[in-house]
Amino acid sequence: MLIDEIRTLPNEPGVYQYFDAQNRLLYVGKAKILKNRVKSYFKFTPSLAPAEKLSPRISKMISEAVHLEYIVTPSEADALILENSFIKQLKPKYNILLRDDKTYPYIFINLNDEFPRFEITRKVVKGSNIRYFGPYFSGAGELLEALYLNFNLVQKKSCVKGKKACLFHQLKRCYAPCEGKISKESYAKIVADATAALQNPNLLIARLEELMLNYAKAEDYEQAAATRDKMQTLKNMQTKVEVDLAKLEDFEAYSVACVHDMICAVRFSVQSGKITGVKTDITQAKNAQKDEINEAYKQAILKSFIAGQPIISTKIYVNESFEDSELVEEILNERFGRKFSITCPKIGDKRKICEIATKNAEVSIEKYLKTHDNELLNEIKEYFNLAHTPYVVEAYDNSHLFGEASVGAMVRYEHGEWAKQNYRHMHLSSKNDYDQMRESLTARALRFDKLSPPDLWVIDGGEALLSLACEILASSGANVDVIAISKEKIDAKAHRAKGEAKDKIYTKNGSFSLSTSDKKLQFFQKMRDESHRFVISFHRKTRQKNDMQRSVLRQAGVSEGSIAKLISFYGSFDKISEANLDEVAKITNKSVAAKLLTLKEGNLK
Repeated sequence: MLIDEIRTLPNEPGVYQYFDAQNRLLYVGKAKILKNRVKSYFKFTPSLAPAEKLSPRISKMISEAVHLEYIVTPSEADALILENSFIKQLKPKYNILLRDDKTYPYIFINLNDEFPRFEITRKVVKGSNIRYFGPYFSGAGELLEALYLNFNLVQKKSCVKGKKACLFHQLKRCYAPCEGKISKESYAKIVADATAALQNPNLLIARLEELMLNYAKAEDYEQAAATRDKMQTLKNMQTKVEVDLAKLEDFEAYSVACVHDMICAVRFSVQSGKITGVKTDITQAKNAQKDEINEAYKQAILKSFIAGQPIISTKIYVNESFEDSELVEEILNERFGRKFSITCPKIGDKRKICEIATKNAEVSIEKYLKTHDNELLNEIKEYFNLAHTPYVVEAYDNSHLFGEASVGAMVRYEHGEWAKQNYRHMHLSSKNDYDQMRESLTARALRFDKLSPPDLWVIDGGEALLSLACEILASSGANVDVIAISKEKIDAKAHRAKGEAKDKIYTKNGSFSLSTSDKKLQFFQKMRDESHRFVISFHRKTRQKNDMQRSVLRQAGVSEGSIAKLISFYGSFDKISEANLDEVAKITNKSVAAKLLTLKEGNLK
C-alpha cells in the first residue's frame, strides 16, 4: 500500500515517482530529503488524502496515485539531473512538459587555420582560438550562404587543399589563396569584415538584393524568389528591442509567463549587446502555479546548455527567482567546467531585457491561441480518455511484398505541423505484419533518449497491434497514449472508398465507430494516411534498389533459388553484399560464394 511505501522513505536526496492503478507513471519529482518532500503531499488523518495546500493539478495526481517508487542519489543536483531525464524520456502525465529540446546550430571559425573559413556546427570543435556565433534558432544556413556571397572567403573546405584556382576564383568570389594570390594578412582583414557582418546580418542584405534583381532580369524567377526568402530570413533574425545596451556583453535571458492556461518559456540570446536570437516553448498548463513556473525555468535552462555544445556566455539572467537555481548553476558548472551564474536583476538594462522577454512570452501565447485549434485536440483527449492532449503525435506503418523489401516508417506531427525533420524509416528483418510492427516500435522506444516520446502513438492496425504497442511502452516506462485505426472490411476486404471509409478506432478503453464526417476520425485518418504515404515511398525505392541488385546477382550466374535463400537468411541485399563468404557457402554452396567474391572484387553490388 501507498502508506507503507511512504513509511520506507529515507532521509536522503533522490527522485520519487507516483504511479496509478494501471501502473502508469503520473509524476516525477526530486527532493533534498525524500521523506520530507513526499510526506508534504499528504495529510494523514483521519485517512491518507492530498494535502490542502496543493495545486489542483497535483491534488488530482495524488488522488490517482496508488504506488510510489524512489531512487536515492548522491546529491540534490544529481536528483535534478535524473528528474529532468525521466521527464523527457517518460512523459509523466502530471509534469509540465515543454517542447522537445534541440541542439541548435552555431557558426564557428578556426582562426588557427592558415586561411580560415566559417562553418556550421552543433558541437564543440576541439582546438583553441576558435570563435563561435549563435545559437541560431533559425536561418543559420541562409546566414552562412549570404556571408560567402558577400565576402571573398575560401568558399569550400576542399579548396584550401588544392593547388589550382577553381571556378570560384573565375566568378570573382575567391582570391585563390591556393595559388598564393592573397597574403595571410590581407585575408585576415576579409575575415574581420565578415565577422563584423556576421554580428549584424543586415549588412549582408544589399548583396542579396542585387543578386535577386539579377535573377529577375534573367527571368530566373524561381532563384529570385529563393533569394528574396533568404533576405526575409536575415531581416527576421535580429529582434527589434526597445533597449540598446551599448555594451559589448554576452549573456542569456529567460522569462516564463502563464496566461490562459498556457505556459511559455522565452530565451533571449544576447551577443555584443544585441539580441541575436529568440526561442519560445509553449505548452498547456491548466491552473499553473508557482511550482509549474519553477519547473519551466529549470527545463528551459538545462535544455539550453547541452553537454558538447558551444558556450557563448556563462551569465544567465531570469525575470524572477526560481527554486533550485543554485542547483542548476552547480549542474552547469560540473557539465562544462566553467563558473555559471543565474541572477534575477532588479533594475537596469538587464531587468528591461527580462521584462521584454516576459512581454514576448505573453504575446507568443496570444498568437498561439489564435493560430492553433486546440479545441479538437482537447475533444480527442476527453472523448478517448487519453492521459495527454495529443500535441505531438507519431504514426507508424509497415510495408512489404510477399515478405521482401520489408520496411517500416514513422511520421511525426508537432503542434499542428508535420515535423518532417523527425520522420524516420528503417529496413525490417521480420516477415509478417505483427513482428514488423514489434521491430519498428521497439526500435523507436529504444531511442526515446534521442528524441523525446510523443503524446500519442497512432498505429495502423487493430486490437492485436494496439496491445503490442501498449506492451512495448509498458516495458520502456514511457507514458504515451496509443490509438489503433483499422480499415473497415467488407466481405473480408479492406474498404477504402474515398469519403466513405468507416475506419474503426481502438483504445485501451474499447473500440469506436465514428461517422465519416467526424473530425476526430478524420484526424486519425490524416495521421495514418501520411505514415502510409511515407512508408510506401520508401518501400518503392527499396524494391527498385533490390531489383537492381537481384539483376546483378542473376547476371553473375546466381540462381533465383539461391537468391531467395540468401534473402531469407540475411533479410536484405545490402547485408548479402557484406556477408561472410564461408557462411554464404553453407547457406547455398561454394559456387555461389565464389560468384559473390567476384562481384565484391569487381566492386559491384
